[in-house]
Amino acid sequence: MVLKSDETITSADYHTGGEPFRIVDIGPMEGTTVLDRRSWAEENLDDVRKFLINEPRGHADMYGGFVVPADDEDGDLGVVFFHKDGFSTACGHGTIALVTWAIDSGLIEPKDDVVTVVVDVPSGRLVTEAKMHGQKVDSVCFQNVPSFVSATNVSLQTSIGQVGADISFGGAFYASVNSGELELSPTASNIDALISLGREIKDQLKDHQSAVHPDDDRLSGVYGTIFYEEIGNNPLHQRNMTIFADGQVDRSPCGSGTSARLALLHKGGRISVGESFYNEGVAKEKFVGKVTSESGNTVITTIQGSAYHYATSTFVLDARDSLGNGFQLR
Repeated sequence: MVLKSDETITSADYHTGGEPFRIVDIGPMEGTTVLDRRSWAEENLDDVRKFLINEPRGHADMYGGFVVPADDEDGDLGVVFFHKDGFSTACGHGTIALVTWAIDSGLIEPKDDVVTVVVDVPSGRLVTEAKMHGQKVDSVCFQNVPSFVSATNVSLQTSIGQVGADISFGGAFYASVNSGELELSPTASNIDALISLGREIKDQLKDHQSAVHPDDDRLSGVYGTIFYEEIGNNPLHQRNMTIFADGQVDRSPCGSGTSARLALLHKGGRISVGESFYNEGVAKEKFVGKVTSESGNTVITTIQGSAYHYATSTFVLDARDSLGNGFQLR
């Protein structure tokens, strides 16, 4: 059991583009960097993760983050991301929600119409800018870690036939699949079929050499599959459904996934430096992404979106509750 009968855990719950993000300060963690603290959390806080994510307190598509210190004095705060299957290396929608919360809660004091907040995440340091309107955060734009393409046209044999995937990194590795070629539009009506196919694709790519990170193996492995289709050209506008972890559906356009898409689009000549890319999620909200610079085989991207506070929750555990840390239905 996570809690004693007289203990509580309080969270601030936000959503970004429809995707939830549960923000919790659980106290000190061991390690000198956020990536170190993620490793420590995997060994020591998995029960807490389950308690906060599992039903009846959460659900199979819940997401959250533990607030931790920044890696050094140049950062403002850090975050260890978690979801129903473990602890992720990157989360764009969570970064947008966290910065919004940091200003809402008074942790960061807004002194101008644009507030710079430096956030350390497991994949690296993100410089963010929050635009204020009427004393509230209107939107957050973050500059992501370097993104790159690692493989294109990887052929996979699946239950629906041959599927081609491109693999790229945007803080985590994603396999991008053109759903228009599959006759499976990334909309809610096809969610079950895309979850099943996303699991297949991720399983086939789990040991693929193109998903090995060149600098830190803790960032290796395909995290999710992005099913996308094009719905506009001027500016480029796509719709996607991202299936990550073990069949988890991102309601938002997926922040780190948008960076991974931008790397592919730039390499393919679809997006130039400075051009806007509108990426729409299954909840119909959009992120605006840009490639701001390129160096060698990597690009620097920015992702902009908005987050909203929808709940402040206090969780308790009745000592008589036989379900304990909860359960998952999928």
